[in-house]
Amino acid sequence: MSNEPLVQPTGSRSRPKLSRFQLQVDRGMITQGVLQLTKSFTKALVVFAILGAPFTISIAAQNSQIHAPSVDNQRRERDDPLETMEAEMLAKRAIKEEEKQYRENLERARDLCALGTTIVSSFKKKNWLDEGDLKKLEKVEKLAKGIRRAAGGSEDEVEMENPPRDIASAMEMLETLSQSLKANVEKTPKHVISAAVIDKANVLLELIRILRTLPSALPSKA
Repeated sequence: MSNEPLVQPTGSRSRPKLSRFQLQVDRGMITQGVLQLTKSFTKALVVFAILGAPFTISIAAQNSQIHAPSVDNQRRERDDPLETMEAEMLAKRAIKEEEKQYRENLERARDLCALGTTIVSSFKKKNWLDEGDLKKLEKVEKLAKGIRRAAGGSEDEVEMENPPRDIASAMEMLETLSQSLKANVEKTPKHVISAAVIDKANVLLELIRILRTLPSALPSKA
């Protein structure tokens, strides 16, 4: 038996054959490596998503602020200073106009009362009405219509329960109604429709109509 070492031929090298067990081990290691790599990549994605979420929300909020008008901007647009100023001016103008109409109606009532007193005084002196008195009576009629219109009344015809039979009784009623109408207008607040004022004005207008039909309104000519 020789002690010479075995020498393999140099012309061709044969690959070492792996056993089936080694192959299975190698495949298992590769599979585990892939799984670990996948898990690591998934964790990295989750961390990136968590860290990037506030940044994404911040950008979205900035974009919404840029493109969508804020509540304050909407209020500013809605509460335009020019429109607000114009509305206030219109409201003040309306208040002034109502105040003017109220004062004018008070002046009508006072003028009517003064004219009624003047007509009655003139009649008591001579027991008849001259042309000047009849013109004043026309002014009383016009003022009574203005008072009725300002109070919200219409041209309603009124039947007097006890119409005057002569000019003397008509003059007494004229004086009483003139003073009563003035008092009612002065007591009526602004922005209030007074039924009492309207009724008194209608009765006074009916009295004037009757008075024109009575005899001795003018002195008889010889």
